[in-house]
Amino acid sequence: MSSTPGTISSAEAPRLRRALTLWNLVIIGIIMIQPIAPMGIYGVISNKAQGHVVSTILIAMVAMLFTAISYGRMARVYPSAGSAYTYVGQEIHPALGYITGWSMVMDYVLNPLICVAICSKLTMNILPIFPFYVWVLFFATFFTVLNLRGIKTSAQFNEWLCAGMMVVVVIFFGAVIRYLWGLKTYGPGFFSQPFYNPETFNISRLFAGTSVAVLTYIGFDGISTLSEEAENPRRNILLATVLVCVITGVLSSLEVYGAQLVWGSQPFPSDKVESAFVLISEKAGGIILYHVINFTILIASIGSGMGTQLAAGRLLYGMGRGNALPKSFFGAIEPKRRIPRNNIIAVGVFALAGSSLLELLAGKLGGGAYEIGAQALNFGAFIAFMGVNASAIACWIKSEAERRRANDSSHSVRGSLARISIYLLPPVAGFVICGYIWWKLSMPAKIVGAIWMAAGISYGAIKTKGFRSELVNFDMPPEE
Repeated sequence: MSSTPGTISSAEAPRLRRALTLWNLVIIGIIMIQPIAPMGIYGVISNKAQGHVVSTILIAMVAMLFTAISYGRMARVYPSAGSAYTYVGQEIHPALGYITGWSMVMDYVLNPLICVAICSKLTMNILPIFPFYVWVLFFATFFTVLNLRGIKTSAQFNEWLCAGMMVVVVIFFGAVIRYLWGLKTYGPGFFSQPFYNPETFNISRLFAGTSVAVLTYIGFDGISTLSEEAENPRRNILLATVLVCVITGVLSSLEVYGAQLVWGSQPFPSDKVESAFVLISEKAGGIILYHVINFTILIASIGSGMGTQLAAGRLLYGMGRGNALPKSFFGAIEPKRRIPRNNIIAVGVFALAGSSLLELLAGKLGGGAYEIGAQALNFGAFIAFMGVNASAIACWIKSEAERRRANDSSHSVRGSLARISIYLLPPVAGFVICGYIWWKLSMPAKIVGAIWMAAGISYGAIKTKGFRSELVNFDMPPEE
């Protein structure tokens, strides 16, 4: 049986500390996504959308805003570290909540793993004296140690990373302006072609690029896992989630707009797609900017890896406290710093072992191993997104039913239509869009995701003797 919102499960046990302001939440969210999020995937989007990168980023922003609104609204009702796991379990069914939580675990533990591997590769370009596995050990340990120092330390470190990356973004904009200033002529439609180029526009190609551009926003959902450490979570989680999506969309659009003014709509060679933005930076600002952008992508990967490890620890805590995972280990809070220490360490160990295994697979499969890992991450992410949108729909239906039972006098046709447009259309649109993107993932990613989900569902079935006994509970922490 699930509990009602506000139930106190263990008043005497150590709890997470409410220390994060709205500003902290926004900064952590931006770091999880990365202020330079579109730089790594710019070449892929450009080739797929035939140069219309700005348009795909803006369309993806609108699509993700629907899901961001659903996350924020559900956090108002259930300000819990369990995030989507709690929302779906409370509003739809505990079994579906468990499945959603398990898919989120896949997303949240794969992200630090991939970031550890990428950071190690990028650092080898700067300091090749040490082999890959030494850097893997270093970054997995570095992420873990900083996250073990407490939530405020993590938040302050994220603010420094964000400030550094924003400085680089400003330098890039300066280089673009200097490059454009030096051009003799611009030609007709020069400044509008990044939005619409009649010579290359194709609606199907545009949406093919949009399905990749959505990756720019992956990570905003991690804000909701910090609900139990946020001040005034019923207000600040919604504001932070929506603000992060909007800020990321505007900043990313400006970055790719400047890049496309420099490069134009010509496609990138297949062997240069991953380094497309770096090539553009070299064209705009020379070899110095080339190396600066390379280093900044490394810093961004460090921030993203730390942020998602932080969120993963809180998600595992929410599931452990609810008995979806072994409670004695995953549901424990270290009393001094009031953090889920066991979970942080477990994610760090998984990142260390998994990134090493990923490198071995990459040696056999080529770069495709990293692509499969990234798409497998999206497999779990979009299941969680669909679950949150579905729970927002269920929450609205229940509230409307209660309104009718109470014979609310405001229940007019006009009022009903207004509530549908405000409260129902965003989660419906978010569910449909996320479902479409999930369906378009590659088959290898779906196979990896299916294996992960089968393992989790099998564990749940054994734990509950075929789902006949109570699966999990969703007790809510007290609000301070």
